[in-house]
Amino acid sequence: MTSTFRTLTVPLDGKSFSGGLPSFLVRDDVLCWTRREAGLVGFGEIARFTATGPERFLEADIWWRHLVLEADVTDSVECPGTGPVAFGSFAFSKVSTHRSRLIVPEIVVGVRDGRAWLTQLTFDDGELTEAGALAALERWLKADPLDPDSLDAELRETEQRDTAVVLSPGDRPGGGVTANPGADVVPKLETGSLSEHDWMAAVAAGVEEIRTGKLEKLVLARDIVATIPEGVNAAEILRQLAVRYRECWTYGVDGLVGSTPEMLIQVEGRTAQARVLAGTLDRRDAEGMDGSPLEFAERVLAGSEKQRHEHEIAIQSLTTQLAPFSEAMNAHSEPFILELPNVWHLASDVKAELTEVEGHVPTCLALINALHPTAAVCGTPTTVAGALIRKLEHMDRGPYAGPVGWLDAAGNGEWGIALRGAVVEAPDTVRLYAGCGIVEGSHPEAELAETWAKFRPMLESLGIKS
Repeated sequence: MTSTFRTLTVPLDGKSFSGGLPSFLVRDDVLCWTRREAGLVGFGEIARFTATGPERFLEADIWWRHLVLEADVTDSVECPGTGPVAFGSFAFSKVSTHRSRLIVPEIVVGVRDGRAWLTQLTFDDGELTEAGALAALERWLKADPLDPDSLDAELRETEQRDTAVVLSPGDRPGGGVTANPGADVVPKLETGSLSEHDWMAAVAAGVEEIRTGKLEKLVLARDIVATIPEGVNAAEILRQLAVRYRECWTYGVDGLVGSTPEMLIQVEGRTAQARVLAGTLDRRDAEGMDGSPLEFAERVLAGSEKQRHEHEIAIQSLTTQLAPFSEAMNAHSEPFILELPNVWHLASDVKAELTEVEGHVPTCLALINALHPTAAVCGTPTTVAGALIRKLEHMDRGPYAGPVGWLDAAGNGEWGIALRGAVVEAPDTVRLYAGCGIVEGSHPEAELAETWAKFRPMLESLGIKS
């Protein structure tokens, strides 16, 4: 046995992957980061780092850099995501009891720009070969990844099936459920830390705090708990999200699953990019309205002073925090409308060229340490908003709204904000989270309705129609 960290990356470009990377999502314990059929999936675990507290990002950064410093790396592909890779999920709050984590898998499959590869990672002293890596992948997969037709058929059947539970229109935003009369097994949906009435009271209290001038924006989240008697199938959840929400980044890390539309930071070489969202409109609000749905979104969302103000706060938050690490920065002068199956968002992309800080280009985790939490998921000023969140939400967000993603030894990585997601708490139990940006013009009833729109991707993936 040796303590040397070793990796072997080999190309899979000669193989055919119908369905792309989502066809590899066949295990509930898979590590996942995918968008538009590309990304990374990981199987197994050879090393793990955990931490809590305000220094969790920097402690993880030090652990990772020490791990890869003397790694024995054989890489014939050499692109972002090859060689040593870790998947990660971090708690939203510095006072959370939830343990942030980096996980180093045994096997990674990657797809990027039409190229595919396989990486085996180990601390063992046995010889690493392409044949051995392929054999290790087959051990983790219960289905042949090179012949995923049965998996595609299963996904199509899932998308076409009748849902077992329906949230009736009269129950929204009350959150009640009614069973499909033909359903044998009925999922159950319950309120979480706060009832809807109490959460709306928290929103009203937040608005009053904003009116005093103590803060400009506050993000308040709520949770609901789904019980699935037939058991939670995390792999199925990830496959559905990956197919339905192609413009989002579908993530799965240690029981945290979801599909986020918001990129906290993406680093490739010296280039960093982010996608900032703030301002939301439920697509159902366009039903029966004149003009095209997109025209409705532009008129109502982009034309709303309240929504644009919320967006401007989020952009200013990110660019201010990123500026000390950048020698040049570009941001959209006007937000664009991001269309998702459940909602529209006001969105802006930010691009920066990183500069050296204390003699080296900052790592992904060093940037995250500076950027998180942004106004998009916390509020502004951050310290005031964070304290008010703890006072009003009555829950530990855990990994919800925290950074989730991956990094490699070269400093590349992609880290989204864990939104539109849930935590699998037991074989039959999932806790879902959704939040809203609160500003002076916010109305509690409208914000509650927005949370139901944001719950929709996870509810539908669980067979619960809102």
